[in-house]
Amino acid sequence: MTRTSRSSDANSPIPGRSAPPLLRALLLGGSLLFAACGTGALASGAPAASATPAASAPASPAIAGALQNDFINVVGRINPSVVVIETKTGLGSGVVFDANGDIVTNNHVVAGSTSFTVTLTDGQKLDGKLVGTYPAGDLAVIHVTGSNLKPATFGDSSKLVVGDIVLAVGNPLALQGSVTQGIVSALGRSVPESSTVTLPDVIQTSASINPGNSGGALVDLAGEVVGIPTLTALDPEFSDIPAPGIGFAIPSNEVVDVAGQLIANGRVTSTPAPSASSAVGQ
Repeated sequence: MTRTSRSSDANSPIPGRSAPPLLRALLLGGSLLFAACGTGALASGAPAASATPAASAPASPAIAGALQNDFINVVGRINPSVVVIETKTGLGSGVVFDANGDIVTNNHVVAGSTSFTVTLTDGQKLDGKLVGTYPAGDLAVIHVTGSNLKPATFGDSSKLVVGDIVLAVGNPLALQGSVTQGIVSALGRSVPESSTVTLPDVIQTSASINPGNSGGALVDLAGEVVGIPTLTALDPEFSDIPAPGIGFAIPSNEVVDVAGQLIANGRVTSTPAPSASSAVGQ
């Protein structure tokens, strides 16, 4: 069974998941890639360059440049909306949900606390108060009063497909505003967070999720939040060490639903419906 670890509390080491199956997959992938690159030359004896259309070479720098600009634009758009949330025991991340000062994060980031220190990207520190929590879905909302709050735009997570490029933005190991990139690896995963809580319908991503990332933003290339990074996987065969490239995020549709209920009622009165993406999960 896949084990997971929450990715908050940058002040203490938190395991993730690493796996022999992952290592084997990487080795197999490398072999396949090597064979694909060399098959033409080995089979025909012709130089490898002859198998590559000349017209494709000039396009590569342009494509790479456009993608790089997309990354830069996305980071510039989302960074002001991602905050640091500190408690007496550690820290995590949060995303500005609305212009009223509501911030959504993971329940395990704020568990056991009712007041917080929230740091914006400009260094401004604000006092935060708990609005409500939803432990069954590991989500919570806190509230701050202050200026320069920039709400994030939340996208439709049901439109995600495996292979979509995503960026994880948060505060891993207390490094504020850190960004990692990857893809949507799978959709609709059901992942145990603890002995009593299993998160259904989560997004699996290859974007690195480290201690302190919990509650941050998983964004697409439109700069919209499509998930909240929450867990990383553990490998019991390797002493529960982190598994590179296996992280999990709560879909934005569930986040928006739960946050809206917490802000309106202080609690969740209606269980969030599964995302349409769950139909393709395993």
